[in-house]
Amino acid sequence: MTNGVGLVSGRDDCVLPFAVEPLDLRGRLARLGPALNAILTRHAYPDPVARLLGEAAALTVLLGSMLKADGRFQLQTRTDGIVDMLVVDFDAPDRLRAFARFDAALVPPDGAIDSGAVLGRGHLALTVEQGAEIARYQGVAPIEGGSLEQAALIYFQQSEQIPTFIRLAAGQVVTSAGTSWRAGGLLAQFLPRSEERRRQADFPPGDAPEGHPGHEWVEDEAWTEAQALASTVEDHELLDPGLSSEDLAYRLFHERGVMAFPAHPLRDSCRCSDERVEAMLRSFSQVERDDMVGDDGMISVTCEFCSTLRRYNPADFREK
Repeated sequence: MTNGVGLVSGRDDCVLPFAVEPLDLRGRLARLGPALNAILTRHAYPDPVARLLGEAAALTVLLGSMLKADGRFQLQTRTDGIVDMLVVDFDAPDRLRAFARFDAALVPPDGAIDSGAVLGRGHLALTVEQGAEIARYQGVAPIEGGSLEQAALIYFQQSEQIPTFIRLAAGQVVTSAGTSWRAGGLLAQFLPRSEERRRQADFPPGDAPEGHPGHEWVEDEAWTEAQALASTVEDHELLDPGLSSEDLAYRLFHERGVMAFPAHPLRDSCRCSDERVEAMLRSFSQVERDDMVGDDGMISVTCEFCSTLRRYNPADFREK
């Protein structure tokens, strides 16, 4: 494997871009460790909820890390599942935050629950902001099988029309330092120079009239081979803290030659601040602020993402 200049080893909290030129393949490997563990443990999510949010975080950084330095990317789901809403924000180049809203009464104490019931059915929204001069973009895809992977693939087929492979994994690992949450993800896309080679199969057009041939599509051989190689990745490989992203990329694609580029570091960081919260409170009417006063006579605001609690004296916001 050929490494890009100045490559940072990709084991924890980073995204590694790579390319397999003979197959016209471009890809990214995401590995989340301490940053994700901090996000999940501060909320004390039940295991099924934490695992789903970990997968969402891995998917978000795979996509969001493609943005320019001042870009923002958000993944959001709204479904009828136990977790009825996920929100993951990525602020380029490296800031990640996330939270999940769920019905605790529906999560059994042992956490034994079908993964499809956790996410349910609804939609996945991907929002991109790349500065004031570029219009905000949002793409939406259905969530029908309880899988973020499947919803993301539908998005790429419908909106981007780029042949795409996605694998996500999240779970707890045990090391000498203890038990912690990790997540990983692999994104591989077929990007040949020829638009005709890049073209994907359309959705089935429906039943063909009698006497007419059925719908048939033959995939490009390079993309078929790329998918076969990518699909050999195992969940434990994406989560293994002892396996670097460079080594994993080599393990998957060395037969064809893989080039790795500098890894992008990631960190757990929230947008909230005293100034932002104070500005939000001042945007409310006096009546609305009066309704926010608690039994202790203070206005308390807790950030959904980082769980930071801020307390304010109502008198400081009293209209004069």
